[in-house]
Amino acid sequence: MASRAKLKVGIVGTGMVGSIHARSARLAGAELAGVSAASAASSRDAAERLGAARAYPHGRDLIEDPGIDVVHICTPNDLHFELASAAIAAGKHVVCEKPLAIGLEQAEALRRLAADAGVIAAVPFVYRFYPMVREARARVAAGELGPVGLIGGAYLQDWLLPRESSNWRVDAARGGPSRAFADIGSHWCDLVEFVSGQRIEALSAQMRTLREERPAPDRTPTFAHSDPAAGDEWRPVENEDVAVLSFRTGEDAAGAVLVSQVSAGHKNGLTFELTGSSGTVRFDQQAPDALLVGSEESLTIVERDRERLAPGAQRYATLPAGHPQGYHDCFDAFVADTYDSIAAGAPVEGLPTFADGVRAVALTTAALRSAGAGADWVDVDTFAEKEAKLS
Repeated sequence: MASRAKLKVGIVGTGMVGSIHARSARLAGAELAGVSAASAASSRDAAERLGAARAYPHGRDLIEDPGIDVVHICTPNDLHFELASAAIAAGKHVVCEKPLAIGLEQAEALRRLAADAGVIAAVPFVYRFYPMVREARARVAAGELGPVGLIGGAYLQDWLLPRESSNWRVDAARGGPSRAFADIGSHWCDLVEFVSGQRIEALSAQMRTLREERPAPDRTPTFAHSDPAAGDEWRPVENEDVAVLSFRTGEDAAGAVLVSQVSAGHKNGLTFELTGSSGTVRFDQQAPDALLVGSEESLTIVERDRERLAPGAQRYATLPAGHPQGYHDCFDAFVADTYDSIAAGAPVEGLPTFADGVRAVALTTAALRSAGAGADWVDVDTFAEKEAKLS
């Protein structure tokens, strides 16, 4: 890997996710040169809280500063296109939270802009960076399971279970027409396509909104509950709480996933299972240091032990066996790989790029179309091509 110069990083959006980006940027050896939040006052507060060198009153001011090398965009979804396109135009490398844009046409435009500008442009599909995810990928690629014919799993949370819970994601104008699927289902789809090496070719989706009204989301942070005694205005909810997806891949594997943000008792329950003609692998994000490997003769728990993992997994196993690695470690690895890609002038193998961000938006758009048509089957690539041209 090429030696990495000390990058000057700017972060636009300083909530929970922005704070995680700031931590990982520092650990990767970058300088947190500046931050920008929703107002000049909140930008100053965030700069002090995160230890940034400068507070910018607006994201555009940060982007236009010639001293910034990399822009991390961690704002509500409706601002992603405007800020990412401005950053690319300013010659910056970009890390943009998903969804890359609310619409497929805008997402594809960002991909093209980044490619034409020759900048590194990444999307934090960070679950790819668990060592045992890489181990599962290596075993599938080596043919240990035989041809994969069945893919299943779930991504379940409960942070929006209470009727009083709200967040900007609940507002379709800011978060987009899909919430549960675009927010967390996109992670699951990216992960199983990455591990299996297969792409979802066609899908049938059902989406349901179980909480028809919620408090106005303006003051409610992610994963926090609003105060029912605060007298907040209640508004209709226009995006889904749950999504159920059936699909088939280009290699004719059958699949299904359940996605929910209102499933009691599930904090961040991302699981997937791939079944081939001779074996199965199963991964649980809440127990990420183990991989369940099954055959007709046995069921084995493979633990994260660096010396026994495939080379592609060893790279991300940074702690000795028995010392848990978690979400922060994944984010740290993602950001480090992004900065290594900037040094090398090309994406590190496995880095989720804007092309992967477009893929997630295409799947979301196809799922919305299917759900709106009564769970009709939708050919993802054909529909996405038409949608991008007609939007």
